[in-house]
Amino acid sequence: MPVRRFGGHRSLVKRSETPKLSYGFSKMNVSRSYRVFSANSSTACTELAKKITERLGVELGKSVVYQEANAETRVDVKESVRGQNIFIIQTIPRDVNTAIMELLIMAYALKTSCAKNIIGVIPYFPYSKQCKMRKRGSIVCKLLATMLAKAGLTHIITMDLHQKEIQGFFSFPVDNLRASPFLIQYIQEEIPDYRNAIIVAKSPSAAKRAQSYAERLRLGLAVLHGTAPSPESNMSDGLYSPPPTRSSAGHTGLELPCRRSCAPFPGIELPIMMAKEKPPITVVGDVGGRIAIIVDDIIDDVEEFVAAAEILKERGAYKIFIMATHGLLSAEAPRLIEESAIDEVVVTNTVPHEVQKLQCPKIKTVDVSMILAEAIRRIHNGESMAYLFRNIAVDD
Repeated sequence: MPVRRFGGHRSLVKRSETPKLSYGFSKMNVSRSYRVFSANSSTACTELAKKITERLGVELGKSVVYQEANAETRVDVKESVRGQNIFIIQTIPRDVNTAIMELLIMAYALKTSCAKNIIGVIPYFPYSKQCKMRKRGSIVCKLLATMLAKAGLTHIITMDLHQKEIQGFFSFPVDNLRASPFLIQYIQEEIPDYRNAIIVAKSPSAAKRAQSYAERLRLGLAVLHGTAPSPESNMSDGLYSPPPTRSSAGHTGLELPCRRSCAPFPGIELPIMMAKEKPPITVVGDVGGRIAIIVDDIIDDVEEFVAAAEILKERGAYKIFIMATHGLLSAEAPRLIEESAIDEVVVTNTVPHEVQKLQCPKIKTVDVSMILAEAIRRIHNGESMAYLFRNIAVDD
């Protein structure tokens, strides 16, 4: 048994009681944290990210997003993200394609930096209008969903997708939040005589959304039907080329040889397909002496809204409001709204529109950073998201 001397006294110490060296990481309790980054190169687009981080009580992640001289996007992450949950907030300004590249490059940079989960917070999902096949086009929304998955995103938080079926394009979870509670609260608090209002659907396809608003506000419902004639013509693109007939003459194309003896290909007689023609805009419902509130998910080109406001004015509506989640307000939208019969346009801050507000005082903004921050907190803590969808109808 070894003998140790302490100040002239001897002490017996068993070998089994010999102290062991500790290197500081044998019993370390690692608490996984999360970071919130903004993927925008524009300072005007980081306002929503700052509001969200202030509500969460965290600092905005340190990163630099900028454009090279040749317009290439470069992303530099200035802090460690290894093993952490990362939330990328990306609002979509007018330059949509640049914003998409910023999001893809930042997600890939975080993926290669060994982030545990990468969640994209995209309040307005771009290209959501291109979610259906039209003629010889493509479903661009599906392409973008595939690109985001390849870049490294594992989850998406968005708001009021143009079509809810878009969630099926993704190979990872998608939380489609709703802005209707905030817009309904605005109606109740900012429109004093909203009990005398009527909810208006801009088209029959938007009737379900309008019905959800009307039922929760205990108001009536009106629907606009019809549209202005479209100048687009499809007669010269080959889409309506008739099948060959037996009586066709002057055919100079090559004829494929037939393996067996058969008669020439007979003419196909298809039923007469009547062209769809919409009538002029009419109002289904009584709006006389009422406040007309048009609800929609996106307001971009405002010609249809301006035309609808004129029809509603002619039918006796004395105030006209437009409620929409995403205020893109492109091109001459602020000027057209200012010169129209529309009294007020209410949108959320999912898309930056400060410049448009300076051009048109009729545009008002509702803040939805509260629900986005709560969604981030719940996802990080593994809590249920059902609380954010309480009293939300499927058609909302």
